[in-house]
Amino acid sequence: MNPEDYRKEQLTIDMAKANRNALLITIPTLLAFGIPYFLVWQEQFSIQYISEAFKGFSISDTFGLTLSIFLVTAAGIIVHELIHGIFFALYAENGFRAIQFGIMWKALAPYCHCKDPLKLKHYRIGAVMPAILLGILPGIVSIFIGSLEWLLFGILFTVAAIGDFMILDLLKNEDKESYVQDHPSEAGCYIYRPKDEQAQS
Repeated sequence: MNPEDYRKEQLTIDMAKANRNALLITIPTLLAFGIPYFLVWQEQFSIQYISEAFKGFSISDTFGLTLSIFLVTAAGIIVHELIHGIFFALYAENGFRAIQFGIMWKALAPYCHCKDPLKLKHYRIGAVMPAILLGILPGIVSIFIGSLEWLLFGILFTVAAIGDFMILDLLKNEDKESYVQDHPSEAGCYIYRPKDEQAQS
């Protein structure tokens, strides 16, 4: 990629809006996975099944469950960023040397930053893979194996990918010959559009 052949523009998302959107898509995501799950595993929602599941449940069990949820969520967030890094590195000119991990302190959010510009199609792959691997696939698997834990995990990490979905939405109408580079300090990216595209228009 020769930067002189491209026009650069910053595209970022509002993290406050991303949080609001996460709340908005929670119910549709819950219904998308939850309805098929309920139709296949109705017996898990019977009073008898629920009472058996919670029989003998104690305060210590509640603490252990809460701690487990926290640890699984924290681990999932880290893995989410690692997945970004792995797929970005596959297409980055400098491989893993182009990948940087950190925390965006003002939003208390971990991030994965790819310093190399990527072709638009490759950036899209790296952006969407955490949602697929941690959200959509576990949600689908839960319907086949009857696991409420995997169902909730899939819903959580589908919703958690809202920022990635919003960035992909910003790029939906971009030319396939464009390049995309992660923004180093904001939630978003730079788009490099071919200059000859402007000349033709």
